[in-house]
Amino acid sequence: MIIGTAGHIDHGKTSLVRALTGIETDRLAEEKRRGITIDLGFAYVPLETGGMLGFVDVPGHERLVHTMIAGAASIDFCLLVVAADDGVMPQTREHVQVLDLLGLRHGLVAITKADLVDAARLAEVERQVAALLAPTPLAGSPCMAVASTTGAGIPALLLALQLAALDHQPKASTGLPRFAVDRGFSLAGAGTIATGSLLAGRLRVGDAVLVEPGARPARIRGLRAENQAVDQAEAGQRCALNLAGVARDEVGRGDWVVAPGLTALTTRFDAELRLLPSERVALKTWAPVLLHHGAAQVNARVVLLSAESLAPGETALAQLVLEAPRPLWRGDRLVLRDVSAQRTLAGGLVLDPRAPERRRRTPARLAMLRALAQPEPLPAMLALPPYLLPAAALAQDWGLAEIPGPRAGEFLLAPAALATLRTQAEAALAAHHQKQPAAPGLAPETLRLALPTRLPRDAFAALAETLVQQGALAREQHWLRLPTHQPGLAGAEAALWQRLHAALAEQPFRPPVLNDLAKSLRLEAPPLRRAAKRFAAAGRLLEVAPDVFVLREAVPAMAQHAQRLSQETNGAFTAAQFRDALGCGRTLAIQLLEYFDRRGLTLRKGDLRRVVKEPAALFGTVENPR
Repeated sequence: MIIGTAGHIDHGKTSLVRALTGIETDRLAEEKRRGITIDLGFAYVPLETGGMLGFVDVPGHERLVHTMIAGAASIDFCLLVVAADDGVMPQTREHVQVLDLLGLRHGLVAITKADLVDAARLAEVERQVAALLAPTPLAGSPCMAVASTTGAGIPALLLALQLAALDHQPKASTGLPRFAVDRGFSLAGAGTIATGSLLAGRLRVGDAVLVEPGARPARIRGLRAENQAVDQAEAGQRCALNLAGVARDEVGRGDWVVAPGLTALTTRFDAELRLLPSERVALKTWAPVLLHHGAAQVNARVVLLSAESLAPGETALAQLVLEAPRPLWRGDRLVLRDVSAQRTLAGGLVLDPRAPERRRRTPARLAMLRALAQPEPLPAMLALPPYLLPAAALAQDWGLAEIPGPRAGEFLLAPAALATLRTQAEAALAAHHQKQPAAPGLAPETLRLALPTRLPRDAFAALAETLVQQGALAREQHWLRLPTHQPGLAGAEAALWQRLHAALAEQPFRPPVLNDLAKSLRLEAPPLRRAAKRFAAAGRLLEVAPDVFVLREAVPAMAQHAQRLSQETNGAFTAAQFRDALGCGRTLAIQLLEYFDRRGLTLRKGDLRRVVKEPAALFGTVENPR
């Protein structure tokens, strides 16, 4: 269990840690000269039952609150220190505010210098502390009177801490490793050392890791956890990592050591914020703040989402826009201070590291953020449109190797949501079949846009494939239809189609223009044009240019000719080369290529084109190539 001290300067935090552990945590020469703690200090004491108590000693000076936050960001248990002679002081209050905002719920209070006051004064200080903690999760924490100089009360305090450690539930070592660095230095004969706290997962000697920000690759050469050499460290432990592959100046306070692939760098994230009740004015949109996350601090701006302003003591959804990219994950705690670093303002919980810049205040977006704010967010998120969640991106944002749950391809999709989307797709297709019974179905993109729930293209593709596998939908070449739908023509329309199909199939890569086609079929051009457009709407023909119709089944082969040309010419080919490949005229070749440009198959630059998409994804596969 990691215990962090908190409290006003000169209230005896360092002396108390020394009395409990026998270790001097003030290691800097300036700390020894001035008699105050300037940087974080660390000490350990073994438990009789096994394991270790780790102590993080923080400075109490008002100008060093940022260092206090860096130390408190990863502790399990708070040891609030209040001097009996001074009582509750300004930094006592601010430290308690920080602990509250960081979500710390377990701790006790040590009233130091108890040998300097009488019983009445001790009782008065206990009342002050109780009132201070009453509105926080630390309310009711026990108070213990101690005197570090004489040792009075120290054994009882150490026993209380040991008993608290027995009740402590260690962090689950699930997820990918995330290590918050609070100090970097070099050690003779070893190289670069990073100390800090392992907030999630496991680290092992030999593991490949990244130092963020910067994605600097490194390898764990050696590992110490709770002041002992180990082969493996678990979430919740303080560690020292001997890193190979990075220089001393490439890792320091505020950095993170993470598993490869876990990077979630962001300059914009959504969060739930709470403004401290002690603030005198409301927090407004675009207010500048100093964001503390882990052991790092970065300038940021607040964009309120669910309110026009955030009043003291209230909570709201907000977006934080950062001056520099930082790695954040859903569920991380953060603290906001004013830009002059004079006082703590607010704190909160990271909800979404991939916050959108646009449409960030829509009802749908706010509903998703409220779902993300729940202790178990996934069921609530899957109950909201668009119902499909990208599993890989979500796992990365949550610091997990993967997120279990029912899926449609690479997307998480709850059974109830699948039933809803299936009903929507079936209704859209049924309406289309009734309106155009001769049509084979709807193109996937057309069906996607017809659904009441607007899905991203990749999510809809995964949904469609799942519904086809379930038998809810059928795939007909490049079309989707209901399994019960049998497209067909009858009477004069069927006879005309047979004649038209036969005429176009003779030379599928060289279709005549409509006037020539009408002459060959001994038909009037206007009625033939109307019929051809009906066949195009039904998916049997494609009108690649005005009055130029080709068989739908011939287009995939034409597209594949373009792809082969693109491969054979190192990515760029001319209209003349495409004309020769198809054996058609120059005008038709240009018309076909312009059609492919519009559909996104090809990209033109000057007189050259290259294929930029897979033909099968746009036009299906070749059935009768000629």
